[in-house]
Amino acid sequence: MRSLTSSDVIALTTIFTIQGSIHAFSRMAGPSTTQFVTNKMCPFAQKAWIALEVVNAPYELKEISLYGVNGKPDWFLKMNPAGTVPVLSCNGGIVVVPDSELILNYIADGAVEGGSQLQSPSSEEAVKKWRKDISDRVIPIGKEAVLGGSRDKLFSILQEVDKNVQLPYLCGDQITTADCAAFPFLWRLDQEFGPLTQGDHGCGNLRSWLDQCDSTSSFKKTVQTNWWWWW
Repeated sequence: MRSLTSSDVIALTTIFTIQGSIHAFSRMAGPSTTQFVTNKMCPFAQKAWIALEVVNAPYELKEISLYGVNGKPDWFLKMNPAGTVPVLSCNGGIVVVPDSELILNYIADGAVEGGSQLQSPSSEEAVKKWRKDISDRVIPIGKEAVLGGSRDKLFSILQEVDKNVQLPYLCGDQITTADCAAFPFLWRLDQEFGPLTQGDHGCGNLRSWLDQCDSTSSFKKTVQTNWWWWW
């Protein structure tokens, strides 16, 4: 499935299908409200939350439980039958985006009302590479390491991506969706195996980047005392 862009949303009528759920997007008049449905301990939801904070868009955060007797209320399952967080609802529910990667794309295009654009065209290729490396390599190999697999394999990958950090953020001077996508997972690995450093792990650039994010309010606001892994 291709990524959702702002041009999809402003089309007269666009049908978007994800995990068996069909949402119709139309250029109808409606309230200009943005609602972000999440669970604050989920790293996938966290990356979308960071992006909303970075673009300084006005939004209402609604947190739901995902497990136990209070998990997944009916109104949420109607919004996203797949039952996963996060879900971004815009314009009073006219636009519903039920996937963290698609939400990042939507926010990056400046499609959230009242929010700025998240990245410049000059960083587009670097952003794509970072997001692919995090999704396809760091996340699965990190999971293996946490569950007792090879730490050497994880540190080898981290040393490799460390060379691509441009500082102060992953793609240079500006925060992009690469930073939003990477931070929840690299932060958790830093908590488990770190602190990641140049001397101990060959990750000096990642250390500087993590410290930069930790001191930036858009990231700091989303960090929780109690948190989940990604499985």
